[in-house]
Amino acid sequence: MKILISADMEGATGVTWPADVLPGTPQWERCRSMFTSDVNAAVLGFFDGGADEVLINEAHWTMRNLLLERLDERAQMLTGKHKSLSMVEGVQHGDVDGIAFVGYHTGAGTAGVLAHTYLANSITGVWLNGTRASEGLLNAHVVAEYGVPVVLVTGDDLTCADAEGYAPAARKVAVKDHVSRYAAVCRTPARTAGDIRAAAKEACALARRAAPLAGGPFTVEIEFDAEHLADAATVVPGVERTGERRVSYTEVTMYQGIRTFKAVTTVASSAVEEQYG
Repeated sequence: MKILISADMEGATGVTWPADVLPGTPQWERCRSMFTSDVNAAVLGFFDGGADEVLINEAHWTMRNLLLERLDERAQMLTGKHKSLSMVEGVQHGDVDGIAFVGYHTGAGTAGVLAHTYLANSITGVWLNGTRASEGLLNAHVVAEYGVPVVLVTGDDLTCADAEGYAPAARKVAVKDHVSRYAAVCRTPARTAGDIRAAAKEACALARRAAPLAGGPFTVEIEFDAEHLADAATVVPGVERTGERRVSYTEVTMYQGIRTFKAVTTVASSAVEEQYG
């Protein structure tokens, strides 16, 4: 049994503030340890449950945040940027039986600790076939095309609630309870490590590769906080304006859908100017 862990940081234990996740800050350096603790707890739990192989895909910002030297020696980690499937890189090779979304968060424009979708700001909402979408929802549709179920989700309590919509059977672990975008009631790392490890062990029973699910076509609509970002996004082939601050595109597969989304966010972020956005 092979498990892929997609590891994001905003939903990690103790994380509530932008500086907690911005590479290079003292707070980020401190929170890296708690992020690593969450991921390692999942690794331990999956091996407890019978996994033969665990691959961790670093999915936050620079994708160089986890402390490799503190991970269980049986795991392997894919770290660094510019990956074809970004947050779920590794799922496309046909050997993954289940995926865990560790340290995830809610989507742009919704309640949740450090809520956003790909860009920390600039995007105020994303919809997939008319349903407001988080990164979890988008990635769940990608991995379904490879027959891989989402078996575990960790993050704040609202992230766990969001996951009920795209992975109802998955085990969920809330490491903190949302108070505001920048505040939460946090459990201690010792407690969350135990909770995540136990849930990951149980989640192994759900790791059963299925037939690839062809759920397309997929229409993605993106709303920005400024008109010029929508205009900039239309440089990506197939992306069209649907409103003053909105663009939309349609792809036959979610594989292509997430790659187009990545292109749109890359172009939009390059059009953001300091202070004025």
